Amino acid sequence: MTKPDDTNDSSSSSNDGKRFRSATIREGTIRATTRSFLHALGQDDEDIARPHVGVFHTGGEMSPCNLNLREQAQHAKTGIYAGGGTPHECPVVSISDGLTMAHSGMRFSLISRELIADSVEASTRGHQWDGIFAIGACDKNLPGLMMGMVRCNVPSVFVHGGSALPGQMPGPDGQDLNVVDTYETIGKVLAGTATHDELDAMSRACLPTAGACAGQFTANTMGMVSEALGLAPIGSSMVPAVFSERAPLMRRAAKTLMKAVMGDGPLPRDIVTRKALENACAIVSATGGSTNAALHLPAIAHEAGISFHLDDVAEIFARTPLVADLRPGGRYLARDVFYIGGAGVILRTLLEQGFLHGDALTFTGRTMAEELAGALAPDGRVVREAGHPITRDGGLAVLKGNLCPDGALLKTAGLKGLVFRGPARVFNSEEEAQAAVQNRRYEAGDVIVIRNEGPKGSPGMREMLGITALLYGQGMGDKVALLTDGRFSGATRGLCIGYAGPEAADGGPIAALRDGDMVSIDARAEARAITVDLTAEEIASRLAKREVNAGVARGGVLEKYALTVRPAHQGAVTHSGAVTWLRDES
Repeated sequence: MTKPDDTNDSSSSSNDGKRFRSATIREGTIRATTRSFLHALGQDDEDIARPHVGVFHTGGEMSPCNLNLREQAQHAKTGIYAGGGTPHECPVVSISDGLTMAHSGMRFSLISRELIADSVEASTRGHQWDGIFAIGACDKNLPGLMMGMVRCNVPSVFVHGGSALPGQMPGPDGQDLNVVDTYETIGKVLAGTATHDELDAMSRACLPTAGACAGQFTANTMGMVSEALGLAPIGSSMVPAVFSERAPLMRRAAKTLMKAVMGDGPLPRDIVTRKALENACAIVSATGGSTNAALHLPAIAHEAGISFHLDDVAEIFARTPLVADLRPGGRYLARDVFYIGGAGVILRTLLEQGFLHGDALTFTGRTMAEELAGALAPDGRVVREAGHPITRDGGLAVLKGNLCPDGALLKTAGLKGLVFRGPARVFNSEEEAQAAVQNRRYEAGDVIVIRNEGPKGSPGMREMLGITALLYGQGMGDKVALLTDGRFSGATRGLCIGYAGPEAADGGPIAALRDGDMVSIDARAEARAITVDLTAEEIASRLAKREVNAGVARGGVLEKYALTVRPAHQGAVTHSGAVTWLRDES
């Protein structure tokens, strides 16, 4: 007589005696209906008996960053099948920072990071996938997918979908363009130094291919982070999105993943350790990468149950030299890094000079040092030797003081002046500041303050690239400073200080500022300070009398986010972290 839990039918075998999580949905008499769904997907008995892998990607037509990710996912699926697995394509939501910039839609950008991580968890645990292959290319895709991988803690690999190639304006003197050039040209038009026709031509030329924005902005920064963490193949992040090399790259990564699925790991939490997180911080600092990385790395650490906050990030930033001359602070683009050997070039020189932990584990099961054995040496132009860097104290800095006790972030790469003092010009929203900047209602020497844009107060922690680009287009980018409890795009340049904590909605000192208050900024390595000429008593008195910002209309995902989000210096996370998925859970 056949028992209800019988596993001897044609769809119930396990590879080499290992019982996979997916056996829960496909083995035994009581799973006959489940097998009906798998057969309806076109799977035969052999396919059903294999381990099942979720192939998560953010492909779609909401952004050129994600335009060809589904095509890339097909190559990953081929590699998974060749490696003995059965792939399941699982598209997840993505929000385009390009389409949401400088309006209310930007409130949903950072929130999408949580939606992506939650989607990976829901699909993986709901369907009992045995492994995860994740592909993302727009800013919040990358950390969201990696957070989901670490949360589920099944064998996983991440591959950045690659960057776009730069554009060029017509003519013999055409220089490489990217989308930031268009943002800044808007400011030039408003200042009367460029024409609408020039702006139109640039907007058509700056993004000629699919792929993430071409500079060392958030997507490409987090792509390098995925390699430095050990969650991605060395050399994968800088391969341009449209290059044919991406097809074999995806297949190779998938086959390596299947070895981990068939064996005993390593698992994401074996890989994402404190040493790996420090390696990731190092490559951000060494490349003058996006300040958003300092928000995402604590969030990834949180999924692994590791307390790794802004102070930890600051320590690594301070000791890691800037070696890569990349836009927006420098001259070169992701394509140029690819041509000199990829992110492995940067990791190699950091390792050789003692700025990297070579014994950190990678998804291949080998150490970081072993993975970098074949990496090329720096070319001396795009990337310098870590022993002879561009600057010795890195491309990013964390500032603290009576204005930002929990810290604030500044990208120092490319900055000519690190000391600034001026009167505050205070705005209670991005819209207020945008209108003032467009109409030049500010003066050289001002510290433009934009508050109520933090994770809780906005809610959603909007980016301020539109405003910073306008300032540069108006020729004022190096004549003012900007401070916000919101975020900055990875494409931002200038004396722009964001992520100020505590945020205004939590009663941070930024909520006490008034027009004319004198603000002092000293980003030099020996100081790293931001202060206001007010006593602690004056700040407390003002905060006690302040009008609490009513915020935007609530309901839906904005309401849920505002009720659960934690402060920026903790990664703006929304749950308690370190989820445990028991092997015997059904």
